[in-house]
Amino acid sequence: MIRNLLDRPGGVPLTPYLKTVKAANGRADRIAKLDELPVPTMDDLAEFCAVAREAADRTLGLRPYDVQLLGTLALLDGKVAEMATGEGKTLSGAMAAAGHALQGRRVHVISVNDYLARRDAEWMGPFYEALGVSVGWIGQNSTPEERRAAYAKDVTYGPVSEIGFDVLRDRLRTDASEIIVPAPEVALIDEADSVLVDEARVPLVMAGSTDPGNAVPEMAALVRQLVRGYHYEIDEQARNVYLTPKGADSVENLLGVELYDEHEPGTLIELNLALHAHSLLARDVDYIVRDGKVQLINPSRGRVALLQRWPDGLQAAVEAKEALPPSEKGEILDSITVQGLIRRYPHICGMTGTAVAVSEQLGEFYGLKVAVIPPNRPCVRQDEPDRIYPTVPDKDAALVEEIQAAHATGRPILIGTLDVAESENLAKLLQRRGLEPVVLNAKNDAEEAGIIARAGERDAITVSTQMAGRGTDIRLGEGVAELGGLYVIGSGRHASSRLDDQLRGRAGRQGDPGGSVFYVSTQDDLITQFVPDERPPAADADGLVRHRRGAYLVGHAQRVAEGVNLEIHRNTWRYTRLLEHQRELILEWRDKVLHGNAAATALSSADPERWADMPEESREETARQIVLHAIDRCWTEHLAFLTDLREGIHLRALGRMSPIDEFHREAVAEYKSLLAEVERRSLESFEAPEPDLQRPTATWTYLVQDNPFGTEWDRILKRVTAAARRG
Repeated sequence: MIRNLLDRPGGVPLTPYLKTVKAANGRADRIAKLDELPVPTMDDLAEFCAVAREAADRTLGLRPYDVQLLGTLALLDGKVAEMATGEGKTLSGAMAAAGHALQGRRVHVISVNDYLARRDAEWMGPFYEALGVSVGWIGQNSTPEERRAAYAKDVTYGPVSEIGFDVLRDRLRTDASEIIVPAPEVALIDEADSVLVDEARVPLVMAGSTDPGNAVPEMAALVRQLVRGYHYEIDEQARNVYLTPKGADSVENLLGVELYDEHEPGTLIELNLALHAHSLLARDVDYIVRDGKVQLINPSRGRVALLQRWPDGLQAAVEAKEALPPSEKGEILDSITVQGLIRRYPHICGMTGTAVAVSEQLGEFYGLKVAVIPPNRPCVRQDEPDRIYPTVPDKDAALVEEIQAAHATGRPILIGTLDVAESENLAKLLQRRGLEPVVLNAKNDAEEAGIIARAGERDAITVSTQMAGRGTDIRLGEGVAELGGLYVIGSGRHASSRLDDQLRGRAGRQGDPGGSVFYVSTQDDLITQFVPDERPPAADADGLVRHRRGAYLVGHAQRVAEGVNLEIHRNTWRYTRLLEHQRELILEWRDKVLHGNAAATALSSADPERWADMPEESREETARQIVLHAIDRCWTEHLAFLTDLREGIHLRALGRMSPIDEFHREAVAEYKSLLAEVERRSLESFEAPEPDLQRPTATWTYLVQDNPFGTEWDRILKRVTAAARRG
């Protein structure tokens, strides 16, 4: 605690790194005269930096700045390097990855999507080759053979989801020779705040035994008839919705059931899911409908979240809301959170443009510290104070006027919006003024690289939902610097100040001129959800809110939102930490069975006569398959038990018990019984004439967007306690 209090966010001292860079600079002339570059050893970091710089210059035409070497040294030192947009993180990461590889460590450079993984691996390929380091990449469409070849390289680039799915697949292998992913050693994470914080709670799932979903279309039709404020209410932070007494009476009359029958909760659960899908999840905000499917939108990136879905019940409810056929569902064979995946690596480092704001989480959950790398050239971007308006229409009108005025000068403009619907609405408003913006959102994210690359050209108007992790620099067109550079406008503040900073950071790269401003309304969701009881100050005669309390209100709302998200992260980790530990134990056992003779030893001791009767050439493999099947089945059932337990554990609070303590107590007891059950089933199958070792005929992988509303029982509990308070 004392150490945390004394540590400043981003306070890693750079002095040792600066000395190394200075020494590397002193060797530059000697290294440049060499016809062939030596493969550097890592016992002399200054020599490594000098050789790596020269290798990058010769192979890529990029000569790293001193600050890029500072970033490299921070990554080699196991830190998260905060480097501003346009400062060359990709090259710094490649040099660090090569440095780790030259120490004999296999490196996974973990990115946020397929495009960046492939682009960076291919772009940096000649540099790696010059240092004698091999490199590969994987993506969503990579075949098993391509994956195996990529993981065999010294450095492997891949999106976090695909690496996670490969780990899950390997955990179900029944033949050791089929394992693809090597033992984890170094994780070098691009967009580290996004992966380690924003997506830390996301479970990656391996499922099997497919069944069609089972949403109730009648519930979707019923909730459309309900009126907010009369039949149901939404809480202040729009994270919960509940029926009013009149609403409950109306629903019970329509369905002919008693909703709050504790012995038959199914109808209430179905109704709650339908009501949440109807009132809290908005099309073109939380998801889009494309190709006849519901596709989720990643809230921190503004892109379609590939392979991502809500938990089965909520997913099916949204599909019923949109009158779409239910997607497949099935038994979860195994899962792992992004946080659990990353914590497997003994060595973790990362880079991003906005790490200081989440330094507390990086330290708390991963033991990481942040090194703030200064820019190569001072930032001269002009960041204006927020322009705050009383209503959304007032804000939109002023925003359009500002865009039209700036466009008249030829200055390129980048407008960051909060969601797809807002981007399309703003585009229509601009088109009515005779302007032709280019829109980048989840509906056309495949075209993003080209759109972003042109955003700095004269007269360009680009409307984008989120700019985090876009991976393409915006370079200024001819004559744009004289116009003031790129003008970044935010159409509202995000729930995380980091996303605002990432948007601002698109202007003013490498000392370029630029400007930024945010337009905010006191009716924006950020204000109404997180500080609903605060009374905003009045506007001046021209419609602008200039009172200093307006700026305070916006900042306060952001801090509350960030606090809520941090607590959700902490609470999720409290529940998943025990599960991750149990998974480690079961995997240790499984590995002993898969790679050794633990199964043969156990079963031959349990029933020597049966062992003696079996064919000698096949009995060890038969024993291995029997025990692996028992372990995998019992683990699948254990996951289902824990899921059900967590759904209902919050009801223990009514009995003044701690839900988390109760969860841990029951989960530990159940795990102990799991071990005995594996032994019992293994022996039963071993003694059977024809053991049933059938596995799912098909499996598939997906990500679960952690339910933003809590568990179904959370919602029931809130509804019951709210009713009790009203009574």
